[in-house]
Amino acid sequence: MGQGVKVSTPNITHSVILPVDFVPVLKHKFSMNRLSFEKRRQILHMMVEGNSIRGIARLVDVSPVTVLRYLELAGLACAAFHDDKVRGVKARRVECDEIWSFNYCKKANLATAKAAPEGAGDVWTWTALDADSKLIVSYLVGGRDAAWAGEFMQDVADRVANRIQVTTDGHRPYLGAVEDAFGADVDYAMLVKIYGETNASGPERKYSPGECCGTVRQRVEGNPDRRYVSTSYVEKHNQSMRQHMRRFTRLTAAHSKKLINHCHMVALYTVWYNFARINPAVRMAPAMAAGVSDRLWDVADIVRLVEAHENQPSVKL
Repeated sequence: MGQGVKVSTPNITHSVILPVDFVPVLKHKFSMNRLSFEKRRQILHMMVEGNSIRGIARLVDVSPVTVLRYLELAGLACAAFHDDKVRGVKARRVECDEIWSFNYCKKANLATAKAAPEGAGDVWTWTALDADSKLIVSYLVGGRDAAWAGEFMQDVADRVANRIQVTTDGHRPYLGAVEDAFGADVDYAMLVKIYGETNASGPERKYSPGECCGTVRQRVEGNPDRRYVSTSYVEKHNQSMRQHMRRFTRLTAAHSKKLINHCHMVALYTVWYNFARINPAVRMAPAMAAGVSDRLWDVADIVRLVEAHENQPSVKL
């Protein structure tokens, strides 16, 4: 990885190293002309409702650069807030999964890409979802190998307050990661899906998964309740991520061009999803259902959160 320094921003530090020339201007880079509170609220709201950067710029009548700068501010504030507030979660069942996206270009095209930045190629976003409250307990943006799995599961272990039942898919790096993070203090099972060929052909076949022929529940550690060995909730949440973050939408030109902005968007989405969006399954915000928050936020509260973070002393590196 190229020369750079890590910024002390939870969940993003693992996946992003900022270039050296970014750091000295971290504070005054954001000293743009002050947008009105309403425009800042509109920008954040449109971001988490699946709009593109240029689309937001046209609708709010600002430049795309302004939108991206405010995304950076919001991402830093939201990552710090999630790390501080989402701790001691009293969950019973946690489902984990990873969702694919890409930065700049897909991995298959990386060898022929022109001026590909560092971090270009496939990007995986790991999420841990409380099956009862639907709270995003932890997230991580990065690769998909054992090292990333270990970072992710250790963060999950650090955020829960009690013994939990963990369910993952059959991705092998989870095995060592869960053991290293929890030891024997976990009830862990894998849900392995068996896929067969689909009858679809042509373009439909290219973008459709194979037909699921069945599943196998495998106990790995402890005494997991077989009735709740499932990844349905976290997989449904993957769909929500693709709907609410334009960068995750397939077959568009809205994919991320810089990995750092990708991470900022995931951080913003996570706080909005946990605190400011009513989940129909629990009829309240997931943070309220999990006992992390005592009220429902709205986007204006996230704007105030960004303002408070912006007014803090400069980030120490």
